[in-house]
Amino acid sequence: MAAPSRPTATAVVPPVTARIGLVAWLRTNLFSTWYNSLLTVLVAWLLWITLVPFFDWALLRASFAGDSKEACTAGGACWTMVRVRFGQYLYGLYPESERWRVNLAFGLLAFLSVPLFLAGFRHRLLYLAILIALYPPVAWVLFRGGILGLPSVETALWGGLFLTLVIAGVGITASFPLGILLALGRRSELPVIRALSVVFIEVVRGVPLVTVLFMASVMLPLFLPVGVTIDKLLRALVGVALFSAAYMAEVVRGGLQAVPKGQYEAAMALGLGYWQTMGLVVLPQALRLVIPGIVNTFIGLFKDTSLVTIIGLYDLLGIAKLIVTDPQWLGLAAESYLFAGFGFWLFCFGMSRYSQRVERRLDSGRTRR
Repeated sequence: MAAPSRPTATAVVPPVTARIGLVAWLRTNLFSTWYNSLLTVLVAWLLWITLVPFFDWALLRASFAGDSKEACTAGGACWTMVRVRFGQYLYGLYPESERWRVNLAFGLLAFLSVPLFLAGFRHRLLYLAILIALYPPVAWVLFRGGILGLPSVETALWGGLFLTLVIAGVGITASFPLGILLALGRRSELPVIRALSVVFIEVVRGVPLVTVLFMASVMLPLFLPVGVTIDKLLRALVGVALFSAAYMAEVVRGGLQAVPKGQYEAAMALGLGYWQTMGLVVLPQALRLVIPGIVNTFIGLFKDTSLVTIIGLYDLLGIAKLIVTDPQWLGLAAESYLFAGFGFWLFCFGMSRYSQRVERRLDSGRTRR
């Protein structure tokens, strides 16, 4: 008969309240060691001496009512300026009586984009291609006018958030397919195509966007025939799209190099041609791998739209600077720039969060549970 086994000592488990809850999280993440505790206290002190005065100035003692600078008597931020000039922040110098056209164009875009976000919608790519082909001419007619009884509005009057969205939207829409083509061209086996792609990418990436915009705005008209002019905004749109396409090409090329060679060989074994291999096998995998890089390029492009101010176009940041030069609102640059910065952050943060959602949806079948 076997002797009974003696019980062994087990590890003492701390109480549940010591392992979960707010106190446990603070102890684990902020006060785990003496130097972590010291660093936590130091950061908390820095936040206290910076954020508390800021919120006191921006919210508690801020002024929102009134129609002029004289109404701001509380000693805090004067958001009265933003409220009075809110239309200029959105539309720039676009005529107030014609701003309904801008609202209609963006409302139409939002309505037509709804099917793209429906889970069960088929032929999404075909619908997107048709939308990209047909919407820009309609939007241009609404924005620019001059036909169908719509008064003409010069592009020099476009500005504010409206102009920022136009430049960013056109740049993103044009640079993405161009970047894919350049990435494929750089990996092409045809020497001429590969050389042209490499030269374009390296030359464009080697100069700042300011130089590209300056060349498109000032130097390009010097080489045009007499009497031939190209709209300044159109030149800026082309420059921004080409500049962003060069960076997008390198992001996509990184995704193409990450696709295993076996995927190419499997497609060849199935008898697929080059474009079928790229469109059906390689590119879907490559683009999924580089979603963070793609969105990062989009965010950089959105912020770079503020550089068009140097060629006389007033985007959101440019119109914020223009407003504070008005003698009626002198000395309120902090409020104007803060509001413009919040607008940029809001759109960039939205793109970042949506990209994370797309990543989770596309990676749901590969994540180990």
